[in-house]
Amino acid sequence: MKRLLRSAVLLAAAALGLAALPAHAEGKFGFVNTERIMRDSAPAQRAQKKIEGEFIKRDQELTKLADQLKRMQEELEKNSVTMAEGQRRTREREIGELDRDFQRKRREFQEDLNQRRNEELAQVLEQANRAIRLIAEQEKYDIIFQDAVYANPRIDITDKVIKSLDAKPPAR
Repeated sequence: MKRLLRSAVLLAAAALGLAALPAHAEGKFGFVNTERIMRDSAPAQRAQKKIEGEFIKRDQELTKLADQLKRMQEELEKNSVTMAEGQRRTREREIGELDRDFQRKRREFQEDLNQRRNEELAQVLEQANRAIRLIAEQEKYDIIFQDAVYANPRIDITDKVIKSLDAKPPAR
């Protein structure tokens, strides 16, 4: 009973507190599209180019390995009828080993690529958050929403954030 009474008193106090707020009290709201920032800002584009540069050699090696594997499989299919049984088995074993090696290297490549992408994008996101906070403080925003289902373009500050990020020189 005491708990029920205490809950009723707290609920009444909260209702009175909300009712006491002036009806005209409005906050200043903003919205940012993080996806657009991570796609269109100069730091995000630099990070993407950096990652591509770091991984292009490994990507080319994987492509060569995939081509070699495909050629070996096609050659086996074409010549398997005329090959001796032992030779065919040896060739199948070689193809199987190469395929396992290719799958392992491809998996390692994807893991390394994802890790580097996450590292670089985390830095870009940190820069973006600093820019958002600075804009919010300078322009007296009460709250900035991120990735809303709908936001009126009037409160969208994404362009301001991108412009702020683009104005900063690249970090060395």
